[in-house]
Amino acid sequence: MRAQVPDWNSPRAQKLVADGDVGGLVRWARQQHGWRQADLGTATGYSASAVSRLETAERPATDLDMLKRFAEALVIPAGVLAAVLGVTPLRDTTVASAQRPAVSEEDPMKRRSLLAVGLAVPALALDHLDEALALLPAPAAAPSADRLAVQYRLTRAQFNRGAHADLIKALPDLLATAEACADQGEAADYARLAACYDLATETLSKVGRYDASRITADRSNTYARISGDPLAGAASARAFSIVLRHAGRAATAQRVTLHAAAQVETTGLTTPAQARTFAQMLCTVAYAAAEAGDRDRALEMIRDAERAAALLPEQPGGPTFAVSPASVTLYKVGVLWSLGDAGAAVHAGRNLHAGQFATAERRGRLHTDMARAWWRWNKPEQTAHALLAAHRTAPAEVRDRPSIRAIVTDLAQRHPHTSGVRELVAATRTRAMS
Repeated sequence: MRAQVPDWNSPRAQKLVADGDVGGLVRWARQQHGWRQADLGTATGYSASAVSRLETAERPATDLDMLKRFAEALVIPAGVLAAVLGVTPLRDTTVASAQRPAVSEEDPMKRRSLLAVGLAVPALALDHLDEALALLPAPAAAPSADRLAVQYRLTRAQFNRGAHADLIKALPDLLATAEACADQGEAADYARLAACYDLATETLSKVGRYDASRITADRSNTYARISGDPLAGAASARAFSIVLRHAGRAATAQRVTLHAAAQVETTGLTTPAQARTFAQMLCTVAYAAAEAGDRDRALEMIRDAERAAALLPEQPGGPTFAVSPASVTLYKVGVLWSLGDAGAAVHAGRNLHAGQFATAERRGRLHTDMARAWWRWNKPEQTAHALLAAHRTAPAEVRDRPSIRAIVTDLAQRHPHTSGVRELVAATRTRAMS
């Protein structure tokens, strides 16, 4: 067999990429190497007939694991693979306006005013982001890895302090820069691009733009898999699981996160980043399992996460996976709440305090998670005071999350004279009008 490095700038290669002809590109690259279908099959662990089915489009080009093996064997650059798969932003698609979910079936007209009071992210900024997902703007400045790193740190910091309005305004340029940096890039560029889409997914999910978050989650998932980095894949799966759970697909979220955890485990967990990511994924699997009603798996996974977190080094982790025993305990609160064990959830979180969490977003989440548990336990006073604490720490955790705004509304309507309720309603209204 003769070996020849394919010329990816050749007219034939460029046409195959432009046409999105995955099978044709694989066939062309194989022929450039002087390989038969059986040779490619031997190099990748597939049969010659499987290669033939892909090349003749009898097999849908949706098996990314298969495509990655072919790409590695045929030395197809990650940028070429991404382009032929069409995972760059769509140019002729209109993104549907995201719908905010109904928070309750009871008396929707009566609830509307209070639910609308707290939302501080301008609709114009959200619509602009929707448009950017359909057609990304050009980067505001010349794209570079250094500029992207600075932008990502700034936007992650905005997320951590709950500055959702500023963050959503910044996301289009962040995504545009990340896309430009990944154009014909290396695997690491695609991992960074996936991380930017993960941040967008988390933000959009927080503020209730679930349709748009599905778009960003899908893109992150594809880019992470192209990168081949199991840690990028885990981060993408975690963000994707949020979207799936909001769509009522918790069982699918459980399978997605369990698979990602298994992929991380295959690394051997020899670095702190791998160990932290694995512990985080155990937490994510546990929560997804609880949402899916798989009680045994949920409790098993959160116990495994507790053991894994106890073995982690003390230095802080990255911006996404800053895992600690306290953060795992907070996940346990959420798992027990989801399983319906409100009293057990409150008990699990009784010794948690704000000083154990490094960011305003996580500190606010501590209080809102405890508030959800108190509320499910029919303790309105404790619920109100927990939400007041959340609002003092991270107003956006109360103001921008539809599920938490719904609790504020219910408190105001059902327990208007309970201690803390009047102050909570006043605080959220004042903040919204300021």
